[in-house]
Amino acid sequence: MKKVLIITYYWPPSGGGGVQRWLKFVKYLRDFGWDPVIYTPENPEAPQRDESLLKEIPSEIKVLKTKVCEPYQLYKRFTGRKTDEKIQTAFLSEKKNPGLAEKWSVWIRGNFFIPDARRFWIKPSVKFLSKYLQDNPVDAIVSTGPPHSMHLIGLTVFKRFKTPWLADFRDPWTNIDYYHDLKLTSCADRKHHRLEKEVLETASAVTVVSPGMKAEFEAIVPRNYAVITNGFDAADFPDNTISDGKSEKFSLAHIGSLVKTRNPEELWKALSFLIKTEKDFSADLEIRLIGKTDYFVKQSVESYDLQQFVMEIDYLPHDLVVQEQLEATVLLLLINRTPNAHLILTGKLFEYLGAARPILCIGPAKGDAAKIIQDTGAGRVSDFGDYVTLAKHIQGFYKAWRKGENLSKTIDNSRFERRNLTAAMAEQLNKVCGF
Repeated sequence: MKKVLIITYYWPPSGGGGVQRWLKFVKYLRDFGWDPVIYTPENPEAPQRDESLLKEIPSEIKVLKTKVCEPYQLYKRFTGRKTDEKIQTAFLSEKKNPGLAEKWSVWIRGNFFIPDARRFWIKPSVKFLSKYLQDNPVDAIVSTGPPHSMHLIGLTVFKRFKTPWLADFRDPWTNIDYYHDLKLTSCADRKHHRLEKEVLETASAVTVVSPGMKAEFEAIVPRNYAVITNGFDAADFPDNTISDGKSEKFSLAHIGSLVKTRNPEELWKALSFLIKTEKDFSADLEIRLIGKTDYFVKQSVESYDLQQFVMEIDYLPHDLVVQEQLEATVLLLLINRTPNAHLILTGKLFEYLGAARPILCIGPAKGDAAKIIQDTGAGRVSDFGDYVTLAKHIQGFYKAWRKGENLSKTIDNSRFERRNLTAAMAEQLNKVCGF
């Protein structure tokens, strides 16, 4: 059994989308000849906590932990937050107007904490791992980001030991959707780009989650990039749990944080139109938002007088999220309205495929997400701003639901199953090690 050291900030009991990718790889890696060793913080500042994910970790896996020093307690005191309050990611705001202290904090974070607020964990981690690897050599090292400080740990350890190193990018670096919200000086921007380029040039192998991200990285550093998408775990969706979707309500469900850049104004407009024109639609409609919802989104809902149809659920553990997906009539996939929208492939898309419920996507018609939905026949796509087409899609789903038709999608999605994706990742590790 070959050994691989995996450097990851997100690990159970931390919750959220950032945990799923490598948790699931680790679950199946031993089936393909790789024994994983996890290195993760003992005290991370995770947006959510999900104890249900602990049962996914194989009992024989070794997990190494050290304490991480992060600036979040100072940030909370500076902005007047409670010490136990969770810090939201992707600039999700739960206030009407962020104060001056928060705005200054964003500027400080962007310009002094490069590449991110976990930068103070880099040197202690390199010291700890250097000592560990001297006594416990491994065949390969993986770093997964964001946070991209994990890649800088991998970079430094690679330079010391020359152990083959694979850098796995779940999201872009300088092209991530909130990069320009960091209020970077030209000096800080240059440093981000320099570090990004060094990681891409130096890593023995680089994996990304979408064809669009691959193309953008190729423009920065021409080299071979392997696309290994996110996926769904078939074990989470046994056949006998698939619902026919005929519930008491015509339920549109969105899973995950609903930040300002995902606000689907054309959806609110389309629903408002259908309420006025489609018989019984208002009596049947339910909008379920599972996860944090930005204040701006709530304002938008209210402006279309839709708040009576909305049910907000702050956070659910992953096993209950799966149940929500299975019980929804239609699953909403909302792509961020950012310059990199075409390359966004969120983890929820693949879990939606696993749930076999129809997907309604609002995003670029020629984007990576749209292509998967169209290729699999898993749902419908409406471009940004096209509320007329969107209303027709919703109306079609609604009429089928009213007739009692089974909206479950029987599609060949096996290439997105976590176990098959793990086989692809194991093959990348084999290649990078010359096996």
